[in-house]
Amino acid sequence: MIRRTSLISTLLGLLALLLWTPGAAHASAPAPARAADGTCAVLAPGASAAAERAVAAACAQVAAGVWYSWGGGHGAQPGATYGQVDPTDPASEHDPERRGFDCSGLVRYAYAQATGSDLLDGDASSQYYTHRAAERFTAGQGLAPLLPGDLLAWGTSDDLHHIAIYLGAGKMVEARKSGTKLMVSDVRLDGDYFGALRVNTGPVTGHVFQTWGTGVWTKAAPSVGATRVYAFPDSTTIRVQCQKHAESVTSDGYTNDAWSYLPDYRAWMTNIYIQGPAWLDGVATCT
Repeated sequence: MIRRTSLISTLLGLLALLLWTPGAAHASAPAPARAADGTCAVLAPGASAAAERAVAAACAQVAAGVWYSWGGGHGAQPGATYGQVDPTDPASEHDPERRGFDCSGLVRYAYAQATGSDLLDGDASSQYYTHRAAERFTAGQGLAPLLPGDLLAWGTSDDLHHIAIYLGAGKMVEARKSGTKLMVSDVRLDGDYFGALRVNTGPVTGHVFQTWGTGVWTKAAPSVGATRVYAFPDSTTIRVQCQKHAESVTSDGYTNDAWSYLPDYRAWMTNIYIQGPAWLDGVATCT
């Protein structure tokens, strides 16, 4: 004799079997997580552990509601500081009262937190042209080759005015402008987007030298009359790929016809302003 409870269980099982369709199991499974608008986090795979830590450090400042502050983040050590009044921006009048970051101050802080070393001290231009670049990407390459933690830059070769940290999925974290807090934004590829770079947080490879002088221009070709690319505001660490004899230059009491190619700038510089001998030791001749 079949017990009533067993009979009821059997009938319920048969009913469930009749109602089941092949898609039903899939329909009840949870959908893949998607980043909501404004989510500050690593939004794509493939980044290095250091890059992910840099994103996390920047996003923690977003979560804390930290302000944009012009000049903020450029103290003796990485971290939020009170800003300054930007004479070109009326919205910056309260920046001296706001402890926060400008765009490059946030990048500096994020990578210092990620690595324990102040790798990217300086403004947007010096950060983009860092000798610690592992890889560079042009504006024409878009976002396809980028990974979370890559740095995005806007401006021209001799004046990069903004920099941000890529999150993935077309999003970035940035200190954008006075009167706003740190934020997550859609990447702006229109206008004066210049390109991106991936930061090398490990040992630096290649021939590394130090420049001297102030306002020294790099050139598109090894010639004084060539197009200007970027001016070093003061002494800067550079990476030299090769050198060659070209146009003779006389400056600051020196004459030299040796020029060095700087791959991070895609530009040339007279050896007069590179600390060392007139012809750099150990550096190959450009072919």
